[in-house]
Amino acid sequence: MPSRRAAIAAIAGATTLALTLTACGQSGEGGSKESKNKKDLTVGIAMPTKSSERWILDGQNMVSTLKSAGYKTTLQYGEDDVDQQVQQIEGMITQGVDALVIAAINGDALSNVLKEAHDADIPVISYDRLLLNSPYVDYYASFDNEKVGHLQGSYIVDKLGLKDGSKKGPFNIELFAGSNDDNNTQYFFKGAMKELQPYIDKKQLVVKSGQTKMTQCTTLRWDGGTAQKRMDDILTSTYSHARVDAVLSPYDGISIGILSALKSDDYGSASKPLPIVTGQDAEVASIKSIRAGQQTQTVFKDTRKLAKVASSMVDAVLKDKKPQVNDTKTYNNGKKVVPSYLLQPVSVDKTNYQKVVIDSGYHKASDLK
Repeated sequence: MPSRRAAIAAIAGATTLALTLTACGQSGEGGSKESKNKKDLTVGIAMPTKSSERWILDGQNMVSTLKSAGYKTTLQYGEDDVDQQVQQIEGMITQGVDALVIAAINGDALSNVLKEAHDADIPVISYDRLLLNSPYVDYYASFDNEKVGHLQGSYIVDKLGLKDGSKKGPFNIELFAGSNDDNNTQYFFKGAMKELQPYIDKKQLVVKSGQTKMTQCTTLRWDGGTAQKRMDDILTSTYSHARVDAVLSPYDGISIGILSALKSDDYGSASKPLPIVTGQDAEVASIKSIRAGQQTQTVFKDTRKLAKVASSMVDAVLKDKKPQVNDTKTYNNGKKVVPSYLLQPVSVDKTNYQKVVIDSGYHKASDLK
């Protein structure tokens, strides 16, 4: 008897897929430009939370891209509750979905349910956050996560004038990292610190709080309120007679929390300008903040392109073909090196947000009013 996946591949071979990796300048191996009969294949999509604008867009883009290709979808959000996400994925397996796309709340907490998917012959695509410690992850679609951190760290160095030698410092900087249960956090922090550490070593950058280890800087669930409280505590304990010149923030929601703490401490006034504050995901609130001269920078990751990559992976594995990948060495999840396709992030500030974020159609100009 053929395996369930082989049977699905035969069905999927007759499915129209209008997907191309145009964002990457190439066509995926699994895509097909021919008009074919559509079949009833369902893709289960598990997203972490609706509390972040970014994940709402990811879910919408995945549904839209897969539906336009002829696939049915079921989309569920775990609302940052690991047990709830596990139950949702188990429910999708029980319902008989033909493939799973998972953006994990905690990438290390899904080993058992991934084994269930494997036993049911359901392929799994890890979406943006790598699924850890399981051999049952077929492919990984994400961005170059270390480069995200590089863009944040190098932006701070450039804006402070350290790289071109126009200024020597010392400048005071505080460091924030993402959630300790998200595998991407280490890549963001590593990329940023590759840029910042040489200047910290030369004492041109000073972390006055002394909190330089990633474990001291993490922000559980990427929560802005948690970041705000930590920034409040740092300002109270360390900066009564000094000023903050830059804050490394890995994500826009964290950046907004940091800015709230800074403004409560009179930063943003004529006598006390706001420090450089980085971010990630180009969320509407942060683009507004950048326009207003508050948040300084964000890193744009076009989730429309990510949805196309992930959907092309789904299509390929359901046809028993190999998806296009561009990284087969970096992402070891503890059990295997997961074949990956990495997209390129873009640094955005007041000088280019219009062209990169608005003119591309990612956000509407009316969203910023």
